[in-house]
Amino acid sequence: MSTSPIPQPREGDRKPPITDEERVRAEQSPQGLHEGDFVTFNEQQDLRRGLHQRHISLIAIAGAIGTGLFLGLGGSIQTGGPLGSLLGYFTVGLIVCAVQFALGEVAALLPVTGSFVRHAEVLVDPALGFAIGYNLVYGNLLSVPAEISAVCVLFQYWTDINSALWIVIFIALTFAIGISFIGIYGEVEFWFALLKILFIIFLIILGLVIDLGGVSGTPRIGFRYWNKPGPFVEYIATGKWGHFLGYWSVMTNAVFSFAGTESIAMAAAETRNPRVTIPKACKRVFARVATFYLLAVLVVGMLVPSDDDRLNDGYGTAAQSPFVIAASAAGLRGVPSLVNAIVITSAWSSSNQALLSGTRVLYGLALKRQAPKIFLRTTSWGVPYMCVLLNTAFMFLAFMSLSEGALTVFWWFVDLTACGVLISWSTVLLNHIRLIQAMKKQHLPLSSLPWHNRWTEYSSPVALFMCLLILLTGGFTVFTRGNWSTSGFISSYLDIPLVLTAYIGWKLYKRTSIINLADIPLREALERAAGDIEPEPKLPTWRKAVGFLWD
Repeated sequence: MSTSPIPQPREGDRKPPITDEERVRAEQSPQGLHEGDFVTFNEQQDLRRGLHQRHISLIAIAGAIGTGLFLGLGGSIQTGGPLGSLLGYFTVGLIVCAVQFALGEVAALLPVTGSFVRHAEVLVDPALGFAIGYNLVYGNLLSVPAEISAVCVLFQYWTDINSALWIVIFIALTFAIGISFIGIYGEVEFWFALLKILFIIFLIILGLVIDLGGVSGTPRIGFRYWNKPGPFVEYIATGKWGHFLGYWSVMTNAVFSFAGTESIAMAAAETRNPRVTIPKACKRVFARVATFYLLAVLVVGMLVPSDDDRLNDGYGTAAQSPFVIAASAAGLRGVPSLVNAIVITSAWSSSNQALLSGTRVLYGLALKRQAPKIFLRTTSWGVPYMCVLLNTAFMFLAFMSLSEGALTVFWWFVDLTACGVLISWSTVLLNHIRLIQAMKKQHLPLSSLPWHNRWTEYSSPVALFMCLLILLTGGFTVFTRGNWSTSGFISSYLDIPLVLTAYIGWKLYKRTSIINLADIPLREALERAAGDIEPEPKLPTWRKAVGFLWD
């Protein structure tokens, strides 16, 4: 297979060279160039700032708007009912808001590769950074082949061509994006995200038109299904308790629909003006993603009754999408294929994002000597190619989808990382809480942070409590009478002891301790941040109008 040459980054994408004094300091200190900045020598010299504001904003949107939105909402409606689903997604949306703002505040002060994994190491305990880092690496190593397998299933909606062909094609495409200059990845995800945003807007408008009787020959539905079968669905139990369990079950599903927004700062060291770019993206991504999801849940709850048997389609194709069910009932035949095409791009986009996240976390672990030094090797255009090669080797696990028995085992391993989303969110919130506590301990005004909102002092503890509560009760179904499932129990809870084992093991091996709040070098970090913020360019009116989704 011939390959085209990799475009070299422009001179403006490169970081300024470090001085001889900084080089000596970097070589003498395992922390890097600045104890208060935590940016290492390798990040300063080997990586390239190729991601812009629009890339960062839409990368997170691309990760969060995927199969969970296009295909998964039907299952939520079926479990919790239209109102139960809406309340569930609204609750999780508030948690995501707290997570995004917490991540933005810490990342603005410490814009490093690996994001909250590295933050945990310097704000909480090096052992926590190790445990969370390898949990993310492990999860992303399996997520990429899982998404490629999903693409193969989606293509079966149209054709009977052997899935092995699609596996080879998408492994090659994913590798090509992963090994390219980071700006190319940003451009690909930018346009995919725009496509998905425009499509979900189209589906929401189409759903409203169908619901209001705007399609010829289709009666007006309105809120008919909120009256019968009703706004809530009884789940496991009966009465109000059954309604609450339906709502709670939707909330645990909604967590995984929003997964991906936390990876917005994984490539902070490859982002231009990260102390400004990442906080802005965190704030605006939450607003857009939450709006799309809440509108979509509302519209789906109006279009399809919660007792519709078609929501049970287990093939994972466009046939189970509630938008497709409503469009087919209205006689709109082209919608199923359109939904399937968009979901394919969503799955591939998710594989690209998992590759980026996995490689940058592994690179960050290598920076801190928690992974072999070989993973520090980068290309001349700033890509950690050994990390990409390792992830590419695991992509071939997608061939397990060709065997029914192997596929069962494969998905069993993938499910082990399911609660990793909540563990990641909890880490982000804990990092932020520790940062606020350290600022107060050292008598530093919170207003001196590059980006801060007063209400996050209260939202982070509350959101952390909710994340831990959902994490511990996420598999509650298996504890109810007659619903025990060994695989369900394992997929819901095994990741917890895996992370604890990694944490305790590294703690005992390296004899690490929880960092004293007074010892976190925040003063130097704040001084560094104050002189490292670039002024934002003034944009013309037309540019602001066009870029309202990401600026």
